[in-house]
Parts: sequence; C-alpha cells; structure tokens
Amino acid sequence: MAELTSLREAIQSLVHDGDTVALEGFTHLIPFAAGHEIIRQGRRDLTLVRLTPDLIYDQLIGMGCARKLIFSWGGNPGVGSLHRFRDAVEHEWPRPLELEEHSHAGMTNRFVAGAAGLPFAVLRGYLGTDLSKVTKTVKAITCPFTGEELSALPALRPDVTVIHAQQADRQGNVRMWGLVGIQKEAALAARRVIVTVEEIVDRFESGMSGVILPSWVVTAVALVPGGSHPSYTHGYTVRDNPFYEAWDAISRDRQRFQAWMTRHVLERVGADV
Repeated sequence: MAELTSLREAIQSLVHDGDTVALEGFTHLIPFAAGHEIIRQGRRDLTLVRLTPDLIYDQLIGMGCARKLIFSWGGNPGVGSLHRFRDAVEHEWPRPLELEEHSHAGMTNRFVAGAAGLPFAVLRGYLGTDLSKVTKTVKAITCPFTGEELSALPALRPDVTVIHAQQADRQGNVRMWGLVGIQKEAALAARRVIVTVEEIVDRFESGMSGVILPSWVVTAVALVPGGSHPSYTHGYTVRDNPFYEAWDAISRDRQRFQAWMTRHVLERVGADV
C-alpha cells in the first residue's frame, strides 16, 4: 500500500542525486509543488524526463538541478522560449545540460515500453527525419516478419515519476480525470512513484470517468492542495495565465530569476508540504 506522507518527506526519501526523474502532466496536473520541493532540497545531477518540459523544468534547470534533459518539446506554452533552458544550452549556465531529443510519439512509446517491461519500443515515426543523426538512442531495426525498416528506441524507466492528481483514498489509490497525458504509463514504468493530490477521500465516487492508479503502483501520496499551480487541476483550480506571461520576463535575466526563486521557492519552507 502506498504511504500517505508529507511532500517534504516523500522527496527526501525517494528522490536522490543522480536519479532519472519524470515530472509528468499534460496541460494541467503538472506537479509544480513537487518540483519546488526538489529544488529546495538541493538535488543535483538529475536526468529530467518529460514530453513537454515547461516552466517547472525551466526552474529546475536554472537552479542547477539537472545534468541531462530527455524530452520531445520545450517551451512556455503560448508565450515563447524557456530562457533558463536556453541559457544552459547556449552558455552552460548554471551548468552544462546534455540533451536527448525525441518526438512526442517516441517519448510516449518509450514510456509504454517501460510500463510493459519491454526493453525497447518500435515505431515508424522517425523514418525520414534527422533525429537519428543527433540522438544516439534511435536505432534502425528490421522487422523479422515483413523486412520493413523501423526505428527502435530504448524503454524509459525513471527512478522516480512524480505526478499530481485530483484525489487519493486512504489506501493510496489515486484517481485523476480531465486531460490526461502519459502519467499512467510514466508511473507504471518507474521504480518509485510520488503523487501529490488535491484531496484525500474515504472512497471514490462511482461513475466518474478518469484513470485510477492502484495503490501497489504508488510509493507515496502527499496532500498538496493547489500543487499544480500555475497550471491547473480540472475541477479544482484554474490555470494562472498571467503567470505564464510574466515568467517570460522573470526568466530572461539571471539575477531576476534567482531573486524570484529565492523569494517564492527557497524561502517558502513548509509551504508545499
């Protein structure tokens, strides 16, 4: 059964320096609070994995937590670039950042392969692209039945997957609904799973659509209302669009970025627990 604990304790015991960590979410349910706790605890040399790294990865990269990024698209949705990400790639500030780039389909199928316990994923989508020239984890493979040339990608198996969801029950089962991305597969592929939730309930309401992660998949559940802000949690919070717009200016300048992170993340000890 998953352990019901605080966010601070979950990150302290389950996220280690050098880990491969996936903080997944699609448009909403992005685990910002958990990412902030990783920053506060000073984790280093992380390999960060995410289909669409956005502001929380910009913050993790800018605070020196990341050694490598495995991704398929990076940006501030609807606004522009991730300036801390860009600074790390172009100027190695605050440290060099290794990149491993894939397509959305490639990342998705890598998580699916990891969830299924398979060594690699196979797909057609990379044929005719230059990704195999710049990404060493894309290999050509021949179908033994048809002779067709395909692309093989190694399975993704994060040390830790972190997600945000609407609800957990007291046994540690987790329920999420709305726009759901690759969270289920990322959780099933991981060695350890941390879930932050808006509320803990005695039981889930019947008839509600969505995804249930059983307790045996989840390592730790932490009650963190608003844990997806500035993204949103369908049915609980709304997206903070002005913040996404403001982040563009905040993140452009190193000193302004550091001052913001100090005030709103590092000095908020006990806020996201």
